[in-house]
Amino acid sequence: MTRAGTRAGNPAPAGLLLAAIALVALNLRPFIAGIGPLAADIGAHTGLDLKRMSLLTLVPMLLMGLVAFAGPAVQARLGGRRAVLLALALLAAGSSLRLWASAGWQLIGTAAMLGLGAAVVQAVLPGIIKRQFPRHVGVVMGLYSSMLMAGGALGAQLSPLAAAASGDWRIGLAWMAVPALLALALAARSLPPDEAVRSGRMAAATYLARPRVWLLMACFGLVNGGYSSVVAWLAPFYQERGWSAAASGSLLAALTVCQAAAALLLPVLARKHEDRRPWLWLTLVLQAAGFAALAWRPDAAPIAWAMLLGAGLGGCFALSLIVALDHLPDPLRAGVLSSYVQGGGFLIAAAPPWIVAALREATGGFRDGWLLHLACVAVVAALYLRAAPSSYARAMAAPRADAARAGSGGS
Repeated sequence: MTRAGTRAGNPAPAGLLLAAIALVALNLRPFIAGIGPLAADIGAHTGLDLKRMSLLTLVPMLLMGLVAFAGPAVQARLGGRRAVLLALALLAAGSSLRLWASAGWQLIGTAAMLGLGAAVVQAVLPGIIKRQFPRHVGVVMGLYSSMLMAGGALGAQLSPLAAAASGDWRIGLAWMAVPALLALALAARSLPPDEAVRSGRMAAATYLARPRVWLLMACFGLVNGGYSSVVAWLAPFYQERGWSAAASGSLLAALTVCQAAAALLLPVLARKHEDRRPWLWLTLVLQAAGFAALAWRPDAAPIAWAMLLGAGLGGCFALSLIVALDHLPDPLRAGVLSSYVQGGGFLIAAAPPWIVAALREATGGFRDGWLLHLACVAVVAALYLRAAPSSYARAMAAPRADAARAGSGGS
């Protein structure tokens, strides 16, 4: 693999950069996954009901979407390295401030800070990976995705344990500042220097004019909407069925461990296959089985259902990003495409937790929410029929108007 450095003439080993990527990714989901197991305590002390508590997931997801669209501009102005470092500082600060959160609006405010930090990292890091590991994009993106999911497992498992040990749910959320600070220190040592941004590459219109980009956004968003709903409501769903906070947190942790394993393993298995869709469809079958089981047989084998969902969601997340990067050979353009796919996708994914909460209040149960996501899985499976590798070049070819604006560097 390639070598990268923090400054010219002082390269950091590839292994150190991989460690930094892994640790940075580990910080992008604990603050979301840690909410569900503590939902009862948070609601009791802040007065947040289910709909308003869904904002603790919805707000970060919205920011992940909005900031992803601004990712290329952020990278052009700050550079990828500086943007990641500032984002990690924001993650550490947002988690630390939760020590003093006593009202619902304060907790939602910290959720916005944390979502902004995660959003910036997600917008720029795939492009850095494509540039630094051009021959190993699938494997490194698998590592990134698996550690992102592992961070969710960490949050789901440690948050209720930290809250129980300290007697304070705020400690169950604030401990996440520690891994963010560690990631900041390692990233400062190992992230490569920024390259000058080439002209004619960053206009959103040149990407958003292509139907393929919207298709990729829809697929990414509908799948991650399933993730955002599961991470918000799986633990409360089983707490309503008599599970304790710690036990439901362990169930969510099992789900996210399987997410991490699938996000790491499936890109490795698919790396020699130009067409990733058979592997994507496998992940969608796993998701469909998990959502159907939650809807109709939730008590039959909860751990098995969580593992099915985790493997399906994690593998699909990683492979979806890889398919987006596969569409363009140039690292910069592929990174911009990834930002926009994530942008539209996370905007879509922000709504389902609120919708599921509304369905829960209207019907008295979560079944309709799980069935909604089962339908979304079917839609994604159909959409990916159009994403054959033979169509990549044609789908992303620059129209004449784009070519006239961007010259030889157009999209």
